[in-house]
Amino acid sequence: MKVLKIPLSLVGLLLLLFFSEGCRKQPAMKPEAARKEILRVMDASVTAWNRGDVREYMKAYLRSDSTRFASGGNVYYGWQQVLEKYQKSYPDRETMGVLTFSDIEISLLAPDAAVVFGRWKLRRKNDSPHGLFTLLFRKTGAGWRIVADHTSSATK
Repeated sequence: MKVLKIPLSLVGLLLLLFFSEGCRKQPAMKPEAARKEILRVMDASVTAWNRGDVREYMKAYLRSDSTRFASGGNVYYGWQQVLEKYQKSYPDRETMGVLTFSDIEISLLAPDAAVVFGRWKLRRKNDSPHGLFTLLFRKTGAGWRIVADHTSSATK
């Protein structure tokens, strides 16, 4: 069996490069500016929903196969699967109702990550479903986008 000898200095250099890449600083963003951008994304999604435009509503979500949506005991992976879930659950304006968000709390976890807690409510002709949500936002090349959404419905 042949043993490959690698100079210790090369191993050190490779380790330094490997670990320094993960520690590279993100461009600084003031927390208030990040919060405003996240709220702008959320406001645009509500506006799109209330126009009946599910595809435009989905612009708040990262268009990726790793995007995750959990609700009602089900988990959906991928932007396309989440879109299809919304289109099936809300096939027309009447079932979509009028969406509002409230009690929004935004906590920045890193320069490119934030968690958002809040309440949602739909006002429809015959009912008003409502509940809670937890959103994980990431700062991407396209701006702040939802990468994970856990939404629950209240029973009362």
